[in-house]
Formats: sequence, C-alpha cells, structure tokens
Amino acid sequence: MAEREQRRGRGRDREEATPEFADRLVAINRVSKTVKGGKRFGFAALVVVGDQKGRVGFGKGKAKEVPEAIRKATEQAKRQMIRVQLREGRTLHHDMTGRHGAGKVVMRTAPEGTGIIAGGPMRAVFEMLGVKDVVSKSLGSSNPYNMIRATINGLQKEQSPRSVAARRGKKVADILPKRDDAPAASAQVAEEA
Repeated sequence: MAEREQRRGRGRDREEATPEFADRLVAINRVSKTVKGGKRFGFAALVVVGDQKGRVGFGKGKAKEVPEAIRKATEQAKRQMIRVQLREGRTLHHDMTGRHGAGKVVMRTAPEGTGIIAGGPMRAVFEMLGVKDVVSKSLGSSNPYNMIRATINGLQKEQSPRSVAARRGKKVADILPKRDDAPAASAQVAEEA
C-alpha cells in the first residue's frame, strides 16, 4: 500500500516539474455540414503554445463546441513544439524567410527596444516564443494557418553561431565576422609614433 502511494506521489512531482506553457488563441472558424435535416455546425480552433523561453508549437482542433476545439488544439500544439535558439534571449540570430503554400514570411533581427513588429498570427508565435525584438513581414497568403506554418518553417532554419561552429569543428570566434576596431588601432599607432 505504501509503495502505491509513493508511486502516485512521484507522478505528481513530475507534473509539477514540467514547465508551464502559455497559449494564445489565433483563430476560430465556424464550419457547417449540410445534412438531410438541415445543417450541423462545428468549430475549428488554431492555437499557439510556448514557454516564452525558446520553445513554441501550434495546433489545430475541431469539435462541436468551442472549448473542446481549443483543448484539442492546445494538446496538439504541446506535442509539436520546436526549440529555437535566441540571441541574448531577445531576438533572432540572423535574418530568414519561411514558406508554406502561398504564404511567405520574412523575419529580421532587430536592435534592443524595437519590440515585436509583426502581424496577428506571426505576433502570437513570437510572443509565445519569447522574442522581444523582431521585424517581420508577411508576403502572400494572409490565411492564419499558412502564416503560422511559414513562420515555424523559417524559425526551424535558424542556426546559432555555436551550433554552426560545432558542426564545422571550429571556434565561434572563427565563424563570426571580425569587428572593425578602427579607433583602437589608431590609438595604438599614435602610441608607437
């Protein structure tokens, strides 16, 4: 009996240890099916879920009632999460584009204080991801499903300098472009003269 209680307790600890996710409802569609007696209505929900620390996912759910559709979409989003490495925990490492169907999105890094400059569905993805500064533009389809899929597609292409260096077997300093230290170099020349 005591063993069973311990096993139950372990399960609760595991649930509490999992990170809490924030979710954002992006779209709800009312869909109808014409049947012999009239029409049957259902609902389709699109939800974005993230931990605001570099993980994000999206899901869609269909049901006869709105809350059930949202619950299904949230569960699917939690299963399909991806990890994105952020620069300084606030922006992207480099500019990128993403595509899905007729939807195309462009995402660019931004200096600190810029904020999230993005349209509805893309904004939801960036907020759930934890990005604080980004400039983005949606080109092509304005369908929220395609916009979110294109955004996720672009984010999957992102690579941090550390991961590129590890793959090439080099140091991070060898990969990053050299900064122009003109003021320091001119001061050194003046000392020598």
